[in-house]
Amino acid sequence: MSTIAPNVSESTDAAEPFPYRLIATDLDGTLLRGDETVSQRTRDALAAATAAGAAHIVVTGRSVAWTRHIFEDLGYEGLAVCGQGAQVYHAGERRLLTSLTLDRQLAGLALSKVEAEIGPLALAASRDGIDGSVLIGPGYRVQEGPLPYVPFTDPADVWAAPLTKLYIQHPGLSDDDLATVARQTVGNLVDVVMAGEGVVEILPLGLSKATGLSLAARRLKIKAAETIAFGDMPNDIPMFGWAGHGVAMANAHDSLKAVADEVTASNEEDGIAVVLENLLKR
Repeated sequence: MSTIAPNVSESTDAAEPFPYRLIATDLDGTLLRGDETVSQRTRDALAAATAAGAAHIVVTGRSVAWTRHIFEDLGYEGLAVCGQGAQVYHAGERRLLTSLTLDRQLAGLALSKVEAEIGPLALAASRDGIDGSVLIGPGYRVQEGPLPYVPFTDPADVWAAPLTKLYIQHPGLSDDDLATVARQTVGNLVDVVMAGEGVVEILPLGLSKATGLSLAARRLKIKAAETIAFGDMPNDIPMFGWAGHGVAMANAHDSLKAVADEVTASNEEDGIAVVLENLLKR
C-alpha cells in the first residue's frame, strides 16, 4: 500500500521550496473520505509537498486509541495531535509525548450544572492513554463504524480512571444549541466544543487543537506563521487562529468557513490536494 508522506522530509531536490513548512490536517471530514480512506491524489499531493520541504502533521479530535489503526493503515509515522489537543503522539515510535487529562471533579460539577439547566444528558467518556477505552452510556447515539467502545450502565464507571474528555448529547437540542448552552453555563469551568455530528465535547479549560499543535510545532522548530491548516468543524477554529493560513473544506461548518482564509473542495473531492497542487505550481 502506498503511504501518506512521512512527517518530515530532508529532501533538497525540489527546485522551489514549498511556501509552508508545516501542513496540519484534521482527519474526519478533511483528510479522510467517508469510508475512512485517503485518496491516491491526496497521498501524492502530500508526498510532493513533503518532498518540497514541508512537514505533515495530523491534528484530530479522536483519541490515540481511536486513531492508531488509521496511522497503521496509512503508514503514517510522524507526530500527531489527538484528543482535541490533549495528546501529542509519535506514531512511528507508538508513544505519547504529552497527555493532558480532564479534572474529573470539575467535569462532574460542570455536567451537573448543565443538566440542571436543560435536563438529563446522554454521556460518553474517553479514557486517557494509548489504549484508553471510550465508554458509552445509556441513550448515547453512536455512529455506525469501526471505532470500538465499551458500554456502561453504572455512572461511577465514568469517573474510575483518568479521562481526556466527556461527550454529551441532548434528546431535544441540536449539537450547536447544546454546545452553546453548555458553554454559557459552565464555560468558566471547562471548555465545550462541537466537533461533528452528534459530538459535543467537554474538555479541560483552555484546551484546543491549537494547544497541541503549538506543542508539536515547537518540537519540529516550526512557527505558526509557517503553517497551513485544513479542517471542517468548529473545533478547528482555534487551529485556524493559530496557523498562518486556514483552509476550510467545502463540507465545513459555516462557523469555520467564516474564519477561514479560503475554502477548498470537499473531503470527497480531494480538497486538500487541490490546494497543495496549486501551491506546488507557484
